[in-house]
Amino acid sequence: MTYQKPSSILASGNVLWNTWRRDYPDVQAFEPDLHAVDLHQAYLRGIDFREADLTEADLHHADLRGADLQAADLRHANLRGADLSDAHLQKARLHGADLREAKLCRADLQGADLSNADVRGADFSGANVKRTLLDQAPFAELNTSAKDLHEVDHDAHLEGGERKPASATLHAAVAA
Repeated sequence: MTYQKPSSILASGNVLWNTWRRDYPDVQAFEPDLHAVDLHQAYLRGIDFREADLTEADLHHADLRGADLQAADLRHANLRGADLSDAHLQKARLHGADLREAKLCRADLQGADLSNADVRGADFSGANVKRTLLDQAPFAELNTSAKDLHEVDHDAHLEGGERKPASATLHAAVAA
């Protein structure tokens, strides 16, 4: 197989992309490089972006329902209004990402880094945030209640040099 840029394979659709990810793991010696790719309003339901470099990607209003984003690098990505319902975001790096008005219903964010992410208006109903780093994330308009979150982590996280439980951050934010 001749080398193709990941973005050109992705342009061919979800099915071809997922097949390529499955059939040619050796071609992908490093994570697929989709840095700053423009996928706004794209239909990416069930896509395999596991360990992909999506830093600074434009994914606003994208349909990422059920997507595999495990260990994906989404730092400073625009996910505003994206639908990430039932997505697998375990250990994803979302530092500084724009998640305003995003739907994260039932998403698995276990071990993800949402530090400095803008989550105002995001819907975390039924989301698993166990061991999720939430430091400096503004929760003023969070569209959920603490009882809707599964397995809120009680381990301490660093916040401004001071140890603070993620659950205390969530409960305080939801109460605001």
